[in-house]
Amino acid sequence: MAKPRLTQLIESLPAMVPFVGPEALVRAREKPFRARIGANENVFGPSPRAIAAMAEAAAGNWMYADPESFELREALAQFHGVDRANIVVGEGIDGLLGLTVKLTIDPGHTVVTSNGTYPTFNFHVAAAGGRLVRVPYRDDRQDLGALLDAAIAEDARLLYVCNPDNPMGSFWAADKLQELIAALPDGLLLCLDEAYCDTATAMQPLAFDVGNPQVIRMRTFSKAYGLAGARIGYAVGEAGLIAQFEKVRNHYGINRVGQIGALAALGDQAYLADVVGRIDRARGMLGDIAQRNGLQPLPSGANFVAMDCGRDGAYARRVLDGLLARDVFARMPGTAGLDRCIRVSCGTEADLDVFAAALPEAIADADAG
Repeated sequence: MAKPRLTQLIESLPAMVPFVGPEALVRAREKPFRARIGANENVFGPSPRAIAAMAEAAAGNWMYADPESFELREALAQFHGVDRANIVVGEGIDGLLGLTVKLTIDPGHTVVTSNGTYPTFNFHVAAAGGRLVRVPYRDDRQDLGALLDAAIAEDARLLYVCNPDNPMGSFWAADKLQELIAALPDGLLLCLDEAYCDTATAMQPLAFDVGNPQVIRMRTFSKAYGLAGARIGYAVGEAGLIAQFEKVRNHYGINRVGQIGALAALGDQAYLADVVGRIDRARGMLGDIAQRNGLQPLPSGANFVAMDCGRDGAYARRVLDGLLARDVFARMPGTAGLDRCIRVSCGTEADLDVFAAALPEAIADADAG
């Protein structure tokens, strides 16, 4: 049978599914979850102002989004104290990561990342034919020194750091990041994924320095702002670097309703502060539930808590399966060493009550093995 001709690179890659979505699990189980606390969504939802703006915008969805995202970029520039030329808006951080790889990586070029951190980045590198060097975590945190050493030794083009980190929730303070940035060798771009920075109440924020072309920082409306389904993210960087995105980005790829909702959400910082407070309280409740059941909660700046089950990945998988059997959707890291943990997203009190009741039974099933 006739077939199209694909690139050798694509032909060589295995089929990959980065995440099995909760919707797929619901279809397979043929019943809904009682608590959906595994995808790191903000269950508290977006600002009522954003909801109203999106509802009003729905009737105009026959129009494309503003391809320049002018109003949103202008508002973000004022919010962060930079110029509009320092910001590019994309289809979530995921889309912007793909564009960043496209700008910097040709087949065979080296990229350095942590072994076990956000896997979607790795798929972009694989699709570009890049060579991925993975550095182990140390003490459940990304090892900044080892990452830098590997990037220098391997003559890497791109270094990916997620702060706060997914899936462990750990984070580095601004002074440590500044040390990393100061030591970057010529030719290396640091991609700093800050998807969870808005929920990191204990993390000292890193000031923006848009004069440095070796750092690009990714932000999103998917987490604290509660707009995961809208797919609106943005990158902040030196104007010359940001201008390069105009050569490769999908100018009409932005969700118009989401674009309008993000602008309204940004303008409601009081609501954001309230939601971050609720996320912080939920982190504390998750930590208490973990400790009551003999699990060790790890310090987290994200909207989830990783819980050390105290054994290996097989045991943690049994705990996770026990939760799933009780209609609780949670997840776990997929990398050896980190996979001794399960990862539970912050939820409402009702969600966490369901989790609190299901966890001891799931642990008992895992112990029975």
